[in-house]
Amino acid sequence: MARVARGDQPAFRALARRHLPAMVGLARRVLGNTADAEDVAQEAMLRVWTHAPRWQPVAAFKTWLTRIVVNLCLDRKRRAAWVDLEEAGDLVDRTPDAVERMETNERERQLQSAIEKLPDRQRAAIVLTYSEGMSNAQVADILDTSVSAVETLLIRGKQNLRRALGGLIDEEG
Repeated sequence: MARVARGDQPAFRALARRHLPAMVGLARRVLGNTADAEDVAQEAMLRVWTHAPRWQPVAAFKTWLTRIVVNLCLDRKRRAAWVDLEEAGDLVDRTPDAVERMETNERERQLQSAIEKLPDRQRAAIVLTYSEGMSNAQVADILDTSVSAVETLLIRGKQNLRRALGGLIDEEG
């Protein structure tokens, strides 16, 4: 980041190559839309470039970048709703386990749909914890809150998912 702060474009490109795919994936899971996720990730990298001279190594770079991406995602979710064009359906798999795959895909679709309907901060806490594998402390840092608040967000998020999904998920999840 020190090199990026000095305007070193090759250093910035290396940083972007290293972190951009993960940030697009995170944004896709939070937003549920690939095009919006790519826009958010690019905006986050633009902010890294423009704010690099002011960056202070208080937290790990990845934590700082993740916080930027999550905040941009939450802002985008508040701005306008979008229509998911990908709900046209999946191709039929004719292999012997096609029924099982379809059931799995349907469960995953239902789960993703239920996650998308969660309040913004609950959704972010769920995605960061379970999809990104982050600790509650990391999530708290990214969401600019306390660990106990993250735990509360996770509990409420899981309760809302159980209500929305009924018997689809077990009581342990």
